[in-house]
Amino acid sequence: MLNFLDEIDINDGSVVCLYFPPGLPASEIEGMLIRASKIGDVPPELNEIISESHTGCALIWGNQYRCLVRTPFPIEEKRVSDGYDLQPLRSLLNREFSIALIIVRLGDYAIGVFEGEKRISSKAGTGLVHSRHKKGGSSQRRFERHREKQIESFFTRVCGRVREQLEQYPGELDYLIYGGDSNTLRSFRRQCKSLATFDDRTLKKRLNVRKPRQKSLEAAIADVWSSDLIEWFESK
Repeated sequence: MLNFLDEIDINDGSVVCLYFPPGLPASEIEGMLIRASKIGDVPPELNEIISESHTGCALIWGNQYRCLVRTPFPIEEKRVSDGYDLQPLRSLLNREFSIALIIVRLGDYAIGVFEGEKRISSKAGTGLVHSRHKKGGSSQRRFERHREKQIESFFTRVCGRVREQLEQYPGELDYLIYGGDSNTLRSFRRQCKSLATFDDRTLKKRLNVRKPRQKSLEAAIADVWSSDLIEWFESK
């Protein structure tokens, strides 16, 4: 993304850069897009795309390039600028954020703390949780009770590992991001009460990691830092 910004920054021509923090009302987004529409037609779906972004967006709208960047981390300030005002975007992408990843699936977990994309501590492990079976009657109920105890024990163990990792950096973490199965994460967060301390720094993005392992943390942090780029081209 930084290389892309360098490429378009050398171009001339009329252009406006708009920065949309997350959570802006649709009326404010529409008002800002009026500025872009003076250079060229704005797609009708743009307001919805911006509204749905949990981190905000940067719009670069000109005669030569028309694109929207959905940033990996929240844009903090609303901004409207003439010309290639790309410095706020560069600053966001160049910051060395402290990031914690917690990836949980039943029976597997991986926890990592990163400075930028550099891992500074991590822990991964497994726990015994039997798969469901379809037998009926009292044997199934006994099995389900046993399985619930396995899940509770597994969550307790993972919660302890999370505390070990995150309590080293309580005030230093900028963001926390979860990965794994959504239902499992919901149950785990309910049981691991200490995670509520980080709710104000938890991003809504969920990492789709199928096998939580030490090596999967590297791919996950690369995913965290990726931006989404949407470009529009005039039809010929």
